[in-house]
Parts: sequence; C-alpha cells; structure tokens
Amino acid sequence: MDSIITALAGWRRAGWPVVRVSIRAAVGSTPREAGSFMLVAPDALAGTIGGGRLEWECVARARALLAGTGEGGELEIPLGPELGQCCGGRVRVRIERADEAMLDAIVREAEAAWAGRPHLLLFGAGHVGRALARTLAPLPLRLTWIDARADEFGLVPEGVAVRITEDWERALAAAPAGSGILVLTPSHRLDALIVGAALERGDFRYVGLIGSKTKRRGFEAGFRAVGLGVERIATLVCPIGDRGIRDKRPEIIAALVAAEIVERLLHGEDAMSERQA
Repeated sequence: MDSIITALAGWRRAGWPVVRVSIRAAVGSTPREAGSFMLVAPDALAGTIGGGRLEWECVARARALLAGTGEGGELEIPLGPELGQCCGGRVRVRIERADEAMLDAIVREAEAAWAGRPHLLLFGAGHVGRALARTLAPLPLRLTWIDARADEFGLVPEGVAVRITEDWERALAAAPAGSGILVLTPSHRLDALIVGAALERGDFRYVGLIGSKTKRRGFEAGFRAVGLGVERIATLVCPIGDRGIRDKRPEIIAALVAAEIVERLLHGEDAMSERQA
C-alpha cells in the first residue's frame, strides 16, 4: 500500500499532530511539480517536496508550527543562489496543520492513486525474480509475484502481492488491459505458454521475457507457427533490460529492467519518443 497511507495510519493511532507542506505553484526548474506534498509529524516524515535545502527549510518551519513556536501560511521561495540550490525556478509552498478532514481527504486521494497504478505480473521466483521483486517494489506499480514454488520467494518486499499457484491462466486473465508482465519461470515451455497467451490477448502494455536473442528467435518461430501475427510478436520485449550493458548479476539485471518498466509501462509512448529524440 502507499507509504503515505501506511504512515498516516500509524501516526493517527499514536495521536500525533501532522502538518502538510505542499507545493502550490512551481515556475522554471524545480525539483518537484505543483501538487506535490509531504507530511511532517514530530518525529517522522512521509512524502517529499524534492529534498535539498528547500525541503530542509520547510520541515523546520513545519516542526516549529507543531511546537507552537512558528506559523503556517504560504511562502514564495526562489531556488537559486538565495537558497543555495542549483535549480533556477521558484515555488510557492503552503505549510498548514492537517485536521481530521484533511487527513481523510489525503487518504482517499492516496487510495484512488493506488487503485489507478498500472498492474505488473511477475512470473517466476528464482534468483532474478527475487532481485526484480526487491527492485520493483518501491515503484508506483501494483506488483503481483506469481510462482507455484512457495519456498522460492524468500522475504517478500512490502507492498508486493504473492500468488502461489500453477494457474497462470487465471492470473493472466484477471489482469486489466494496459497491464505489464515479466516472465522468468524455470521452464521454457511455461515461458512460451504465458508469453503466447499475453501476446494473443493483445492489450498488455508491456510483455517482457528473460532470455537471449537466440531464445527470442526460437519463440518467434513457434508463435508464428500457431498463427500469431507479426505485429503482435513484435511487441515482445526480449531480452529484457537490454541497454547495452553486459552484466548478468541478478541485481544489475533487475536495475536495468526497472528502468525499462518505468519507460514502457509507467510512462509509455511519451518516454520512448523522448528517449529516441
């Protein structure tokens, strides 16, 4: 679940007061956009407005408001030499105590944002699958990790849903249009069945398969033989994370694939077009 929701649930149980620090307007080069916010409790933070001196100053003001030694309100903050940050823009920041109604609204908005995150199905809990689960868990995704081998998962990262099942077809069918899948099972035959079904469905935004270019060519021939069209087959991403770096350590593969997921699933065509430009 979203870190804001998790943090607020604990803070409210503890009875902590909360201040919201939000960017109301952003002009020029700024670390975060208008609408970004963070929550400040006496001994904890959730969210970010961009870090650096800007955030440090705002957190100090928020803590002063909590302690009764400062005031809230709106501030116009230049991010150049006056603040000691290299950004050249300006932000208008609002610092305010969060009452129960505001906290309820924040939770509702966070829940709606969580529900709107793209789904990603990760098939396979081997060594690369485990590295991927750890790397992808912090991203704004709804990650479901699927394998029939219960003892392969190890420590499951927070926010990752696990399904211990051989019924990959049901898992695939339940994924909404626009989802992504990553296929890393220990069986080439199972890889082919899952990938073929995803390509046949035709509405996944990202279909990734671990393997070499040789594996891809073999799979392509098999898909053509069962009647899959060339355009559908061309959407397959294999090898995954192919960014010109030859390093087969699971953690490196996971980092490269995470960048690919951000481009193709989270930002789609806009990111791909900008990168190619």
